[in-house]
Amino acid sequence: MTPRLSEATLPRLPDWVRKPGPRPPPRIVHLGLGAFHRAHQAVVFDDLGWGVTGASLRSPAVQGAMAPQDGLYSLVIGEEVRVIGAVGEVLLDAPELIARIAAPATRLVTLTVTEKGYRPGSRAIALLAEALTRRADGITIISCDNLPRNGALLREAVLAAAGVGAEWIAAHCAFPQTMVDRIVPATEEADIAALAGRIGLEDRAMVKTEPFTQWVIEDRFAAGERPDFEAAGVRVAAGIAPWEEAKLRLLNGAHSGIAYLGGLAGIEFVHEVVAMPGGRRFVEALQDEAETTLTPPPGLDMAAYRAALLQRFADPSLRHRNVQIAMDGSQKLPQRLLAPIAARLERGQGIDALALAVAAWLRWQGGRTDAGETFTVDDPLAPETARRLAGLHDPTEQARALLAIDAIFPPALAADPRFGEAVTRQLRRLTERGAGAVLSA
Repeated sequence: MTPRLSEATLPRLPDWVRKPGPRPPPRIVHLGLGAFHRAHQAVVFDDLGWGVTGASLRSPAVQGAMAPQDGLYSLVIGEEVRVIGAVGEVLLDAPELIARIAAPATRLVTLTVTEKGYRPGSRAIALLAEALTRRADGITIISCDNLPRNGALLREAVLAAAGVGAEWIAAHCAFPQTMVDRIVPATEEADIAALAGRIGLEDRAMVKTEPFTQWVIEDRFAAGERPDFEAAGVRVAAGIAPWEEAKLRLLNGAHSGIAYLGGLAGIEFVHEVVAMPGGRRFVEALQDEAETTLTPPPGLDMAAYRAALLQRFADPSLRHRNVQIAMDGSQKLPQRLLAPIAARLERGQGIDALALAVAAWLRWQGGRTDAGETFTVDDPLAPETARRLAGLHDPTEQARALLAIDAIFPPALAADPRFGEAVTRQLRRLTERGAGAVLSA
């Protein structure tokens, strides 16, 4: 039986594996200890020597993987393996977690709780609100989720949940905007087995990712010590919105379109979609449309950024599954696709590629690929989309039913005939020809 990675087994690792230094004391609490945090922010904190207390809010699986390993896990980038030692503990117990956030030694809270984690009444928001009201001094709380105005949205949600403590939180705590970027596919059993064969230890918490990583944080911090983010390559900037919009509309928007078209066509991985002639042309056309809605920030070469995105999408070593990206689409469409659509329509510009991505999402709600294989639509609004589609077979009726969901589609946009006609036309095209034919053309 292969032994597990842990403090005791670290000396058994091959010399070529990069090992962690002395384990730093916890000064950061992170909510949502999924693969993205472990491949992104935790790596920065490891570089800076700031320890992390992680919280797994939805499932004990992460704690079950990390606790036997003393919080250690492998970061795999191609052939390189690095063991990260920043995460000192993983908590599930709410009172214990609240106490950690309230403790004076904690100087930063970060979150990766996905878009739906910011809804009123969510566990993360409730925990934060209660913990912050118990603090004696202010602290910085950083959302690392793909939401426009993520810092402002987090602040508003926490203040709404804090009751009488809201005034103190507003005066002493900071909620900077942030933009994060790194592609992190889900880890599979084959990845764990392959890594064990290379390093001689089993690592149930490993993550695999790409070489590219980016983090931009608004220069808005609470009083007191903070990590020296700049020393780890993080950009601290006065304005985040231009960076945020570029990433959401060029990377995430294209990713969503790839996922739904590829998933409908029965194509498993992102790189396989981009390798198809029609797939690459679709991505380029969508990015052509989206780019006109952006104001590039100083330091961002748009042509180089787009070229790098296509290269990242085409990387076969990532094996990024379309079905993973397709999750929670109702929470992602507004910022990724609908915002640039509204901006282009306001200027009288066409929306063919963006509308195709939206139409692919509409067709995805049917829970059936073009080949007739059924799947579960993983989305908080899936019951609502299923109810609205029940008994409808004509693309015009289907589009009308789903575009009327004002929790996703702003009423003014849904009422714009140019939008409805473009999406309906693309939905009919997908219905009659299939996504595979569209990607192959």
